[in-house]
Amino acid sequence: MTAYIIRRLLLIIPTLFGIMIINFAVVQFAPGGPVEQLIAQITGEDVGATARISGEAGGEAGGGQFSQVTGDVAGTSKYRGAQGLDPEFIKEIEALYGFDKPAYERFYIMVGNYLVFDFGQSYFQDRDVIDIVLDKLPVSISLGLWSTLLVYLISIPLGVRKAMRDGSRMDVWTSAVIIVGQAIPGFLFAILLIVLFAGGSYFDWFPLRGLVSEGWEDFGLFQKIYDYFWHITLPVVAMTIGGFAYLTMFTKNAFLDQINMQYVLTARAKGLTERRVLYRHVFRNAMLLIIAGFPSLFLGLFLGGSIIIEVIFSLDGLGLLSFESVVNRDYPIIFANLYFFGLIGLGIGIISDIVLTIVDPRLNFEASDV
Repeated sequence: MTAYIIRRLLLIIPTLFGIMIINFAVVQFAPGGPVEQLIAQITGEDVGATARISGEAGGEAGGGQFSQVTGDVAGTSKYRGAQGLDPEFIKEIEALYGFDKPAYERFYIMVGNYLVFDFGQSYFQDRDVIDIVLDKLPVSISLGLWSTLLVYLISIPLGVRKAMRDGSRMDVWTSAVIIVGQAIPGFLFAILLIVLFAGGSYFDWFPLRGLVSEGWEDFGLFQKIYDYFWHITLPVVAMTIGGFAYLTMFTKNAFLDQINMQYVLTARAKGLTERRVLYRHVFRNAMLLIIAGFPSLFLGLFLGGSIIIEVIFSLDGLGLLSFESVVNRDYPIIFANLYFFGLIGLGIGIISDIVLTIVDPRLNFEASDV
């Protein structure tokens, strides 16, 4: 197993390199890059998510060096909205963002910096990218970790129970609840929770925004823990509903598939109790499929499922940061997020394989080609 883990760790390097080079190439063809964004802000044509930080970008990122905009210089430019601006002024903007260098040189510099975890500065927030990401990380980890834990704690026991009582009234009515859970989008369920429990129309039991209350640093230990879970309850419940529905049915089907295997019939014929058959034989084999699906479920909740939830509950996490960085064409943050999420995903995949060998020691990854 040690040799397999070493191989997987070494494969992280080329895998991350492939992720970065593909996304870097795609970004080069995307319209509305950071140069065009700043030009739009300077000329007063900026709209959308970038508008709210235009003052910050023009004042801090652009500085006073761009006050020499001249509107009487005619000509053409490869940047949309740059007509009438001094070409030298455009070159200064390109140099500011590093676009005075060819693409391959920019990629080479970026990879070299990333090897030492130097992610540069945000184009529009005038802060180190690593500081921005670390500020947002607690929110995303809280949402992803607690949602995944809650999904597994509910889905596995319920799925096993449904498999053991397949076709019963309990199986039917819980399936109806699961169908409703699959049909309702997470963001709609989040709005429903706000209306019911966050001062919408009925009860005002939970806060509507933030991960912790103001002055949280001055709270005692138990008060901090209480306040944290008080704030995270509704967002986590909203994110849990979709994953819970999927994993419950997946668990049921996995156990049903194993229960109908020949080895289960043989174990029963030998006189083993149903409990012993279930937890000694069926559980171990069925859990292999469930554990193998953990990385995709966690990353789905960690990134994809958290964006809308963060917006609804005013939680400033990586999901919202990723969306805003794409809208603003803030390339350092975009690539840093890709790097972090790729690294986290690959790391979770290795951990998942280790857990698989613990659940079923018969697995031999040493003989694997990867």
